[in-house]
Amino acid sequence: PPLSVRGLSGIIGAALLAVLALAFRQPLRVPRETWPRLVLLSLLNVTAWMALMGLALVYLPASEAAVMAYTMPVWASALAWPILGERISLLRVVAMAMAIAGLVALMGGGGIAASYAKLPGIALALSGAFLFALGTVFGKRWPLGLPPLTSAVWQILIGCLPVGLAGLLLEQPHFTALSSLGWTLFGYSIVVQFCVAYACWFAALQRLPASVAAIGTLLVPVIGVLASAAALGEPLGVAQIAALGFTIAGVVLASRS
Repeated sequence: PPLSVRGLSGIIGAALLAVLALAFRQPLRVPRETWPRLVLLSLLNVTAWMALMGLALVYLPASEAAVMAYTMPVWASALAWPILGERISLLRVVAMAMAIAGLVALMGGGGIAASYAKLPGIALALSGAFLFALGTVFGKRWPLGLPPLTSAVWQILIGCLPVGLAGLLLEQPHFTALSSLGWTLFGYSIVVQFCVAYACWFAALQRLPASVAAIGTLLVPVIGVLASAAALGEPLGVAQIAALGFTIAGVVLASRS
């Protein structure tokens, strides 16, 4: 179930990251005055994103959920202006438009078929994207001042604890039903999704403007489509390749703005 797999794999991933942080001699101690900001960012960057996006997939097809989820860069760029005072240059607006247009084309375009059955999923996905963007901007406005691995450990652990507890109480997962492939994918979620991806994300936020870092996440569905074509034999024709190029161009242009 979505809450269980995301919450429990995140808790285990945080433990592995803690071991890695200690191996690199990064202290896990958090100053007392940092805890309120740490908890807030954990709820926005991890809890909201993991729970809301996982639940959105119950109501939406994966492609539509991806389009809704990756409106996050738009919200981050808009919030970065009043909160961070980042100037929204014309070049960045063009970059955002290119990246979003490429993503919409990649996912089939034509808009979201909004029906009453899909409205909960649309609300969940948009809420998750907006709250993640808010956490991204807040993280730049009020930085934690922690080493990247230390920040990742605590945000993932604090953020995934309520998700994992909700999964155990509400979903009652049956781990004995997992096949060997299922356990392999569960391990992949722990190591790659949480240990590698989140550690890189928090490190990127320390080095890039919030809006540029957010636009970079548009490459996520691009990689997903390419991997699906290679592993699952899904179509990758001229239209898909053109959309990929458009999206990548937008990300590159954003990084230069």
